[in-house]
Formats: sequence, structure tokens, C-alpha cells
Amino acid sequence: MLGRLLKSTELDTRMLGMAGALALIWLAFHLLSGGLFLTPRNLWNLSVQSSAVAIMAAGMTLVIVARNIDLSIGSMLGFIGMIMGVLQTDLLPKLLGFEHPATWIVTLAAGLVLGIVLGGFQGFLIAYLGIPAFIVTLGGLLVWRGGAWWVTSGQTVAPLDDRFRLMGGGPEGAIGAAWSWALGLLACVAVVAMLARHRARRKKFSFPLRPMAAEILVGAVACALILGAVAVADAYPWPIGSVRRYVEANHIALADGALPFIAHGIAIPVLIAIVVGVKMTFLATRTRFGRYVYAIGGNPEAAELAGVNTRWTIVKTFMLMGLLTALGAAVSIARLNAATNSEGTLAELLVIAAAVIGGTSLSGGAGTVAGAMLGAVLMQSLQSGMVLLGVDTPLQNIVVGIVLVGAVWLDTVYRRRASS
Repeated sequence: MLGRLLKSTELDTRMLGMAGALALIWLAFHLLSGGLFLTPRNLWNLSVQSSAVAIMAAGMTLVIVARNIDLSIGSMLGFIGMIMGVLQTDLLPKLLGFEHPATWIVTLAAGLVLGIVLGGFQGFLIAYLGIPAFIVTLGGLLVWRGGAWWVTSGQTVAPLDDRFRLMGGGPEGAIGAAWSWALGLLACVAVVAMLARHRARRKKFSFPLRPMAAEILVGAVACALILGAVAVADAYPWPIGSVRRYVEANHIALADGALPFIAHGIAIPVLIAIVVGVKMTFLATRTRFGRYVYAIGGNPEAAELAGVNTRWTIVKTFMLMGLLTALGAAVSIARLNAATNSEGTLAELLVIAAAVIGGTSLSGGAGTVAGAMLGAVLMQSLQSGMVLLGVDTPLQNIVVGIVLVGAVWLDTVYRRRASS
């Protein structure tokens, strides 16, 4: 009976399988680490660490769906991050003054524009000059990494603007308990409204309806996961030093001398990743551009014969990838409070692995943004768990490589069985 109920929910079985695998990985690391993995502190840090990879994985999904690849995003992240670092620490202070309220806005806008330009340039070489994406982005991997070093001759740029740093998380880079609960409840309302709207549309066009029990199960599980995530974020307190500085700065009187409990709440980079995931999902599934990308991935010749401007569409996918890489760069350097020429090293492998593990087919035409972002959490969970266990970095890379190859193999087997 439970099996029939799960089947009636019409949820993607691959997504369910990946969620189950993630749960098993978390449980295994929790047991092996002596109870350190499934703690509010580690899960909160895991969410922040996964944000940049998840943001870029959302863009990589469409790139791979359109039968391309981008090997340059790690180096591009380092280059754009270095440019944004120099802007806010050297150039803008001379023009606007130190800690000007507009510094972070100008810096972020400049980084996003630069990401669009770099991505569009690579997309132009691929779409209009006919150079394979593998070669163009492999060249970009070398060029942008060298550019990141050339900007400051290898010097680290720090510290960054205080407002800009909020995008990286930390005690100040989170929204607190009250706002987290408010957003969590709002998200639950949105889930229920979406399910109701979807059911009404299916009824309007006389499509088969899911059993009401299945609708209730989906809504209840989604809301439970949302509120559970909020509860975990609110269970992680500020460090004692940050609380003490906050109390002194705000002249808060302590009756018994005990410092108050101040919850982090949901981190700002996590909110950025969620917004990107929602918007990218809408773009991929509800817009003409998204339909064109999947059509190109399914059959480029047929898409072109149907009137799709395949070249311009491919350029736009790389422009979008550049935009999200710049956003990922902002989150990464804000979290570290520094821009280095080595920032983003091997990030392209994590992003590609996240997309593939999330169900994006390297042969094109299939993949979901949600799956890629869940894959990013899975990849970061592996790294975080191995760090807790004291696994050496070379062995961590071996595990990531094995997981990537295994995911591609499973994808091949799954699609072969589906087509037979």
C-alpha cells in the first residue's frame, strides 16, 4: 500500500533515490564521526559551503543539457573574484571612500557583468566559430587562472567590504530566528498554494488527478523538511565572542551575567542559492528559452529546422553560466573574506559532478536544476564528512572521482533500460 501511495505522488524516482542516498551518507558519517556530522553547527556550515557549488550547478545543468560543457568555471570564479576583491579594496575606496554603502552593490554588479561578458565570449567562440566547447573552456581554464594571478601578481586581497561579506554567511550573514521561521512558514504556504494550483489546472483540462492522500503526503513532507531545516538553522547559536561584542555594542543589560542565546538562522548564501534554484527551475521549465535548450539537447538538427536560433541560444546558456559563476565567486570570496588567485581550483569538477549525479545526462536533453542542486549538497557532504574523519585531501579527490564515474555509469545504465 505504501508503495502504491509513493507511486501515486508522481515524484521522480531518481530524485527520491538520490535523497535516500544522501540520507544514508549523512547517517554513515554521523556514526563514523562519533556523532559530529548531524549537528546544527556542521549542517549549517554544510549548507553555506554547498551554496556556491549549487548556484553554479544550476547553470551547468542547462549547459550540459544543450550538449556542451564548461571546464573554465573554476578559473573564471577565481578571476572574477579577484577583480571584485580589487574593486572593493583598492579602486572604489579611492572614488567613494572606505565602507561606502554603495561599494558592495557596485562590486557585485561589476562582477556579474564581467561574468556575462566572459561567458558570452566563450559561447560566441563555440556557437558561431564552431570550436568545440571542450577546447574553448579548457583554454578558458588556463587563461582565466592566469588572469587571476596577473591582476595582483599572486597577492591575496583582504579584508573585504563589511556589507559585501554578508553574502558569505557568518553570524552577521544570517537572518536570525524570527525571520527564518517567517520565511519557512511562507515557503510552506507557497508549497500548498502550488499544489492546489497544479491540481486545479489538471482538473480544468480533464487530466488525471493524483489521489488526495498523495497530495497531502507531498505537501506534508515538503513542509516538514522546510520547517526542519529552519529548526536546525535556529539551533546553531552565535559564537560566544560575537554574542559578547553584540551585547556590548548594543548596551544590553544582563541580569544574571549569562550571555543570551542568539541563533544564526538561515544563512544569506543559502537564501541566494534557493532563489537561484527557483528562478532557474522556472526558466528551464516555463519559458521559451528553456524549451529551446532542451530541444537543442534532444536533437540540434531538428531544433534548427523547427526555427530555433540554436547558436544564439547556446551563447545565452554560456552567458547565464558566466552570470552564475560570478555570483558563486561573490559568495566564495565573501565567505573567506579574501580573494586569492587559487580560489575556485577544481570547482569545475565539483559542479559537473553535482549536475551529473543530479540526473543531468552528458548526452544532452535531460536534467533538472533541483537534481543538480541536490547533487551539490551530496558532493559537499562527502567532502565535509571526509574532513571530519581526517581523510587526506588526495584520498578525498579519489573518492570524488570514483563517485563521478559511478554516477555516469549509473546514468548510462538507467537510460539504456528506459529506452529498451
